[in-house]
Amino acid sequence: MADAKSLSETKTIFGHPPGLYVLFFTELWERFSYYGMRALFTLFLVAKTNTDNPGFGWTNSEAIALYGWYTMLVYLASVPGGWIADNLLGQKKTVMLGGILLCVGHTILAFDTEFSFYLGCFFVILGVGGLKPNISSMVGGLYPKGDERRDLGFYIFYMGINIGGFAAPILCGWVGETYNWHYGFGLAAIGMFIGQITYFYGQKYLVGVGDFIGKESHPDRELRKRKLTAVEKDRVKVLLISFLLIIFFWGAFEQVGGLMNLYAKQKTDRMLMGMEIPASWFQSLNSFFIITLAVGVGGFWMRWKLKGKEASSLYKIAIGILIMGMGFLFMRFAAVDYEVAGKSAMYWLVLAYLFHTIGELCASPVSLSFITKLAPVKYAASIMGLYWAATGLGNKLAASIGGYAETAGEKQIFTGIFIFCTLIAISVILLLKPLKRLTHGAEDLEKAQ
Repeated sequence: MADAKSLSETKTIFGHPPGLYVLFFTELWERFSYYGMRALFTLFLVAKTNTDNPGFGWTNSEAIALYGWYTMLVYLASVPGGWIADNLLGQKKTVMLGGILLCVGHTILAFDTEFSFYLGCFFVILGVGGLKPNISSMVGGLYPKGDERRDLGFYIFYMGINIGGFAAPILCGWVGETYNWHYGFGLAAIGMFIGQITYFYGQKYLVGVGDFIGKESHPDRELRKRKLTAVEKDRVKVLLISFLLIIFFWGAFEQVGGLMNLYAKQKTDRMLMGMEIPASWFQSLNSFFIITLAVGVGGFWMRWKLKGKEASSLYKIAIGILIMGMGFLFMRFAAVDYEVAGKSAMYWLVLAYLFHTIGELCASPVSLSFITKLAPVKYAASIMGLYWAATGLGNKLAASIGGYAETAGEKQIFTGIFIFCTLIAISVILLLKPLKRLTHGAEDLEKAQ
């Protein structure tokens, strides 16, 4: 991490270090490639083999199961990706390596063979593992400790993720569904190449950020030699508890790429003004709402905090789980609609995505910032890797739950998710005081500076 003095003297763009925008655009295009593929993944797997645009002809449960394994491994790969950054290459070089692997993986997916599909997925898994945990840690490394701009910096970074996430399903989804699945995958590859070029030429704005701290000359080297203090151990404990909440959050939220994606395709009336809306386009709603609501949600929490009300990261995560869970009530109504009319209205999906997004805005960017505040510097990338591993386990949990829909029914699945999220959120709020004690005032440091 660059020292506070050098960061404070750095020229800023809109009040933030120029490096933030390099990482912003790199992540934008990386997420374009990832979400472009994700929008097509299960739809491609269930597409019949005897059509003009053939897929693998799998059942819903088979497609959701593979989707769960793929997304879990994508994020679990962040653990070795974080270890490589901490012990061998540093965050900056590991992001570069991850981007190269992603370019390879998405390019292979553009080829129309079964072997290339699996091989492409393998390289994407490796690439995301190298890039994802480390680029997030680098955002935190742009700011000195106690800098109030850090949370806002993560919101800006999060906007980059979601601009890519908004455009990808519309462009890649439309090309893939309308013309050829592999053309859609190929368009995702082009996006990844743009992101890699951006990162390569933006290195001059990232000097002192994400370097390998094992070097003798690095000012943080001594931090690797000493043991964790009692305070640091407590902070790691509360981080591990927050990772459990992350598993629950994404275990519910990530129905979006599996069960809800197939529900949009197979059971939703998608006709609008004489045009059938591609099912993959609904994947853009989440990012659209993030882009339009992020500033409002962030501003609300800032005003809430200034009024002296509870605004800790753990509280925000709990509220995020609660609101996101409420979105599944609308999916329950959609399932009832389908039982009565044989098709469910599109507005149920829109409302569900709206509540999911508000919940995500409360929980996800805050959790990233929370890690950079509490994680010991010597384990920063590894702990960020554990965060993404928790996200991966949440994805696998989502697939396991969604796979039961063919036997248990969507209405029962959506109702159960709502009830579970509500209970988890209430439990965290009730245990908030002892959990906050484990942070030893890490978030209070910002008030004093």
